[in-house]
This record gives sequence, C-alpha cells and structure tokens, in this order.
Amino acid sequence: MKNISFFFLLLTCLAALQLHANASQEAQLRAFISSRKKTDSSTDTFKVRNIADRVASSLSTVSSVSDKEADKITGLPGQPEGVDFNQYGGYVTVDEENGRALFYYLVEAPSGAAEKPLVLWLNGGPGCSSLGYGAMQELGPFRVSEDNKTLTRNVNAWNNVANVIFLESPAGVGFSYSNTSSDYDLSGDERTADDAYVFLVKWLERFPEYKDRAFYISGESFAGHYVPELAATILLHNTYNNRTIVNLQGILVGNPYLDMNRNIKGAVDYFWTHAVMSDEVYANVTKNCDFDSVDGEWYSEPACSGALDGFQPGDIDGYNIYAPVCLDGPNGTYYSSGYLAGYDPCSDYPTNAYLNDPAVQNAFHARATKWQSCRNLHWKDAPMSMLATLKFLIESKLPVWIFSGDFDSVCPLPGTRYTIQDLALPVTTSWRPWTAKEEVGGYVQQYAGGFTFLSVRGAGHMVPSFQPERALIMLSFFLQGVLPPYIEQQ
Repeated sequence: MKNISFFFLLLTCLAALQLHANASQEAQLRAFISSRKKTDSSTDTFKVRNIADRVASSLSTVSSVSDKEADKITGLPGQPEGVDFNQYGGYVTVDEENGRALFYYLVEAPSGAAEKPLVLWLNGGPGCSSLGYGAMQELGPFRVSEDNKTLTRNVNAWNNVANVIFLESPAGVGFSYSNTSSDYDLSGDERTADDAYVFLVKWLERFPEYKDRAFYISGESFAGHYVPELAATILLHNTYNNRTIVNLQGILVGNPYLDMNRNIKGAVDYFWTHAVMSDEVYANVTKNCDFDSVDGEWYSEPACSGALDGFQPGDIDGYNIYAPVCLDGPNGTYYSSGYLAGYDPCSDYPTNAYLNDPAVQNAFHARATKWQSCRNLHWKDAPMSMLATLKFLIESKLPVWIFSGDFDSVCPLPGTRYTIQDLALPVTTSWRPWTAKEEVGGYVQQYAGGFTFLSVRGAGHMVPSFQPERALIMLSFFLQGVLPPYIEQQ
C-alpha cells in the first residue's frame, strides 16, 4: 500500500472506499473540493426551487399499473439455503426524455413485513454504490465469500426490523444509467435529490402497499448531503401539494460529511488526540490553517499546505485507524494485514467480482454492466455546509438522528460535533452511555426539536461493517422514536 497525502486522507470521507482504492479517487476528490472554490460560499446552500415544474414532466408519466412481480428476485447465485424474505431488483425511469433510470434493490423483512416500516439507504461518494457497499458489505442480508461466488447470511441485517431499499444514485453509479451520456457531467446535489424524489413517487406506484407506510431515510458519508436534501425535497413537495405524497417520519445519518471546514478541523483534532499526529505538527497546522474561514480556501495557502504536508500517518485505514488494512500481494493476490473479528478489509474484491458476474446481474434484473464500486462524476453543485438544511428539517419537526463511529478519522466524531455546536440547540437529554447487550454501545445526547446525536463505540466510518450488532440496536430504537437505554450492571 502506498502512502497517501494528508490532504487526501482528510477528504476521503467523500468516497466510502478502502485505502487500497485506485489513484483516480484522489483526483476525483481534489476536483470536487476545487469546484467549491467557484461558488459564493455565503449563499451556497441547498434549495428546493421551482418544485412544481422541475419534476412535473417525469411525474406525469407515473403509471398506475404495478409491475412489481417482474422485479421479484427468485434467488441470487450462491445464496444460502433457507432465505425467508422477498427480494426485488429493477429500474425506475426518473427522466423519460433523457432515459435516466435508477436501480434499486429491496429486501423485505423475514417476518411481519406488512407491518414494518420502509427504510431507504444511500451511500455517499459522491458517486459510490449503495448496492456494493450498503447492501453487500454493511447492513444488507448477505456478504460475499472469499470464493467470489457464494453468499453468507448477515445475522444483523437491517431487514430484521424494517423493509430496506438500496438505491444506486445518482445515474451513472453502479447499475444506474442514462441514455444521454452528457447527463453524467451534470451530476450534483440538486438533481440527485430531484431524481431520488421522482424515484420514490414512481416506486410507490409500483409498490402501493408502502404508500401509507412509515418511511425513513438513512445513509453515511456524503449521504450527509443526500439524506437531508432528499428529506427537505419530500417535505416541500408534501407542503406544496397539501397532502402526504411520501410519509417521511425521520432520517438517520452516519459519519456524515456535513461541513467541509468543520469536518477537516475535526480530523486534525482527531489525529492529534489519538496519538497519530505530533504536538509540533498539530501546532503548525492550527497556526497556519484557518479552519473557521467562511470561504473555505485555507487549504490553498502555502503556509497551510506546507504544514499539512508535514503530517504522515503511515499505512492506516482512515475509516478505522485501529483496523487492519488490505495489502496487495504478488500476481493480483490480496490479504489482510491483521485480524479484526467480523471485519474483512479486503471485502471490496469479492464484492466487485460477484457483482460483475453476468449471472448475478441477470438475477438482480440489472443491465449487463461493467459494475464499479464508485464512478468519477463531475459534480456540479454542493453546499459548503448542510447547516441551513438541517435547521429547516428540525424546524419542520422531523426527527433527525446523527451517529458517528468513534474510530473514523475522515468524517470524525469531533467534526460532526463542531457542526452540531453551530446549530446552537438547547440540550434536553445530557450526554450519557447507551447499552448494547451487556456493555456500553456508545453515547447519546438529545437536543430541542428531537435532534439526536449518538456515538457507536468501536466503530469506524462504515458503522454496520465494524459494529453490526450495535448498529442494528441503534436502528431499532430510532424506528421506535426513543433513545437507546443505559442499563447498569448489577
């Protein structure tokens, strides 16, 4: 594994990749951050504008004919015996004129599916796959084995307590596509939210039994943009139409990328307080980099970039600084540098091989595709900060829960805390532990308006990968609308 620059390590929460990812990811992230310099940061906020017109043409094509049975998956190649839940996969066209279509994978609950809520999961990037990461490596029902062909059951899958949709978004990511190639150069936060909204409205026509069901949105990393923006879009469409089109009941976002300045300031603090950065480098960085500057151009200052270049973390996984890393061996082999119970740092490889198997793609009802875990999209728009959108959701009385794995250094807990402090909300429930089984699962604090912040102890960036049981317990209490309790040992 090659060394990576500190600048790249700080920014890698924008793409949920392991550190053995190819070098083009660094170029993608640099291009994204560089594009922010072209905006007026004082007004660079997400807005749902022209809500009557922007998606009207696409929504006008909604058909009342349900074809969900055509999407039903009879079985995935290599799946274990005794699969006791329904699976669906297919496409929803979100732009008829350009032929833009989003791919989804739905896993229903093994029992009580008709009564359980619906959860939409979104991975970040921007440009990374919710199927390849969320479904196959985090919270989905299966994991791909090392033979690249067989699946094992994830006993802590989120469909134990909810029906879960994994959406490949935006077009160009995973199996999602557009017949108009120029669409990929127009990707951005605004259109991603629009397309996801159109997807939901059309998908609910295909699955009408979910129309009145409680609906939640969850995700991680750059989904710190996707999830609040889609939530705001749904609420404003409901208001405009004076009826509940999508029955949104709350959002749950993990290790989110919310504010560039706050996130990177938090990363610097994290490295220093976790013995990765020296006192001397920390002092030099904090002296020369103005993380509180409004325009966010501190990183282009020579003194700041020079100070950052003085930091070399070594070959660690920024998404969990205590986890083993995947090492590339000779002749295309790979292996883990160590052992962490339940976690495989090389899981990208079998997942990629499995999802590129033509038989697997056919079973998912996906087009024949050279599937990639992430797509290098030319991102057109994204706010510097999600603060305004979060405030809108809180003022709209939507339950907003944010959680952080405390071993993640690139979308770190301190960075999220800085953004929460900027919300300036009164505390209603003070910081306290919560219990997972018979030990502390993390810590939780609640604020006015129901805004909730939780840590998940011992988890990295992809919380359901590192702490699957704790993630499932957290989700269960979120869906119940109550804080996870703390049960003291007797």
